[in-house]
Amino acid sequence: MMKAKEIAINGKVHDVGYRLFLLSEAESLFIEKFDARNVLVEGEQHLIVRVEGVEERIKRFIVFAESNYPPEASVEAVEVKDYGDEIRSIDSFRQSLIVFQLSKMAQLGVGMLGKQDTMLGKMDAMLEKQDETISVIKEESEKTRAVLKEKIEEDVEWLKEEVIGIKATLEKVTEKV
Repeated sequence: MMKAKEIAINGKVHDVGYRLFLLSEAESLFIEKFDARNVLVEGEQHLIVRVEGVEERIKRFIVFAESNYPPEASVEAVEVKDYGDEIRSIDSFRQSLIVFQLSKMAQLGVGMLGKQDTMLGKMDAMLEKQDETISVIKEESEKTRAVLKEKIEEDVEWLKEEVIGIKATLEKVTEKV
């Protein structure tokens, strides 16, 4: 006998892989119809799951949903009630979930590219600052080199004069001896 149920799960249930988690279990139980939607109810996160299939399989799915959840989820309450409207096939849900997840990934990718462009701009600015710093260091090195060269040349001239003076004194001493 076919049975349809709606399961409302509330707590931290969005962006934790909950729909995929329950879809996997529904597929393993061969449940024919499945739908799961993240909704906000008065500002609180809810996951509304609708399943339809063989009564025994639906019971096993409900037991699973009441006692198992993804590691990042935090479940506060699980409410189960009969459901009377139409539920889409599990294949249809899987396809729409895949499209939805791919769309989220594409949006994240575009966002990452934007952040990458921003980071590249910051890196360019840093490289410009680095080039400026290297230029300043180079200029200061040139100035220091010029000052040192001038000082060394002065010292060498002074030493030459001292040597000449010492030689002259030695010649005078040698002549007297």
